[in-house]
Amino acid sequence: MHLEGSCHCGSVRFSVESTEPIPFMRCYCSICRKTAGTGGYAINLGADHRTLKVTGKRHLKVYKARIEEDGHVRHSSAQRHFCGVCGTALWLWDPSWPDLVHPHAGAIDTPLPPPPSSVHILLASKASWVAVEGRKNDPHFDGYPDFSLKEWHERHPKRTPA
Repeated sequence: MHLEGSCHCGSVRFSVESTEPIPFMRCYCSICRKTAGTGGYAINLGADHRTLKVTGKRHLKVYKARIEEDGHVRHSSAQRHFCGVCGTALWLWDPSWPDLVHPHAGAIDTPLPPPPSSVHILLASKASWVAVEGRKNDPHFDGYPDFSLKEWHERHPKRTPA
């Protein structure tokens, strides 16, 4: 599915092809929550990085999250792209998976198909004020799920808007 996206002020626009345009996984980690989460979580889609086309590149900024583990600080390899003018979170790209890009569902202007369910991840780092909303049988994980993005999509029929 062809996706079009943009920041709030319109300085950055992008397009990308996605075989996984269903916004299903809600991440509650502190990084997603603080850099992109409007409901206390962020929703990323899966797309083909090779098809990413961007206008307004001069306005792009990249953030590599600071991660503290066992008293040591390191920076994530994931590159969180955002508009330097208005601050809109646009997509995440990680060189560990160079063919994938993860646009934020909130930055997509194309109508997206509704998810048959939502997967709630990294609930162990959820902020106390955030209510986990969703369907009764939605899967919940304190950490990462026991399946990949690809496996989830293989288990659920693709529904794209007409």
